[in-house]
Amino acid sequence: ERERDHELEESTAAAEAIQILLDTSTIIDGRIADISQTGFIFGTLVVPRFVLNELQRIADSADTMRRNRGRRGLEILNRLQKDATVPIEIIDTDIEGIADVDGKLVKMARNFHCAIITNDFNLNRVAELQGVKVLNINELANAIKPVLLPGEDIHIKVMQDGKELGQGVGYLDDGTMIVVENGRQFMNATIEVTVTRVLQTVAGRMIFAHPKQSSSILSATQSPAKQRQL
Repeated sequence: ERERDHELEESTAAAEAIQILLDTSTIIDGRIADISQTGFIFGTLVVPRFVLNELQRIADSADTMRRNRGRRGLEILNRLQKDATVPIEIIDTDIEGIADVDGKLVKMARNFHCAIITNDFNLNRVAELQGVKVLNINELANAIKPVLLPGEDIHIKVMQDGKELGQGVGYLDDGTMIVVENGRQFMNATIEVTVTRVLQTVAGRMIFAHPKQSSSILSATQSPAKQRQL
């Protein structure tokens, strides 16, 4: 039992020793604050001073949208500091000889053998090419979306035209696009559809479906022709 307790203490200490660098895009995105509260992140979140400085520059921008994003990032950082679930540390360590923030982050991650949390596609690619472990929140979000299999029935509101003739498009609550074959005729109506295939793309999941039964659809929302008759 003592050995097990000792092993548990060692594993806990190892987890606490893990350091994960946060980039600007992750802080502004804000989801890291919610994720940290779930307990899925182990170790210490580290924000280099040069990332904080970039956040402050964005928050002081003359552009309203950019300024709002920067201020949101500072608010998220403040929230992370108040949350005791995952420790967060701001460090003054700089990387000499590299001007851009992304380059500094990658070099720091290599020097300290730690991972980077980012939503930035280019930083993600550069870091991986240099052997740095990357935790991408967008990939995490895609991974935990509910699984839908061909043959399953779901209800979806057709909101816009699809690319192909007759297609309608709707979205799940998590933002997943549903392309409904022959769905254009049910624009602005919530209908029952059957999933036909699921396509995984770089941008995320896309689900194709077709209306389940014309009779059940029309009972849920009348066709324009019937509405005119009434």
